[in-house]
Amino acid sequence: MLNPSIALIEQRVSANLFDASHAMTDAEIAELVGLATRAPSAYNLQNWRFIAVRTPEAKARLRRLAHEQAKVEAAAVTFIICGVLPDHASLAARLHPFVEAGFMPPGMASDWLQGARTQYDDPQTARDEAVRSAALGAATLIFAAEALGLVSGPMGGFDSDGVSREFGLGSDEVPVMLVAIGRALPGNWPQKPRRPLAEVLELS
Repeated sequence: MLNPSIALIEQRVSANLFDASHAMTDAEIAELVGLATRAPSAYNLQNWRFIAVRTPEAKARLRRLAHEQAKVEAAAVTFIICGVLPDHASLAARLHPFVEAGFMPPGMASDWLQGARTQYDDPQTARDEAVRSAALGAATLIFAAEALGLVSGPMGGFDSDGVSREFGLGSDEVPVMLVAIGRALPGNWPQKPRRPLAEVLELS
């Protein structure tokens, strides 16, 4: 019997056709994002934010900024996945429960804080980390949706500055990806063929 987690990976599709009559409750959206935040992040910074765009008015605004991609409006919710520039000052609070539970020595937490301060002093490195964290969160969101019987459609084609302005992103937030999630209509393509492993895998 195929492992169900492997089945999700092998069966996942990038959907374009969504049932526009399907709505999601606050609790369902919260469950999805709660699962997405289980994704890894450097130093456990958790430097991401998920904006759930679901009202007709907000979807219409986002669709205009996403080159009129219809799935933005048809999906039950379209998420704006934001990476947040790393803030080392927030790290102590995020590690504190782990230290209190006895998993991490206090000295190690201090070392992590200093490491994050030093590593992300460079603006490009900080932005790269924001994009990495958001991408990991988006991928986890996609598979969480699949596990809950939904489909997803990730999008990189949108006006980044327009989204930041229109949806009130902070100066420390980078809109990395849009992910439409909802119930599929018939007619979506199956998963497209993958390149041979010999082209993408190197064993050293």
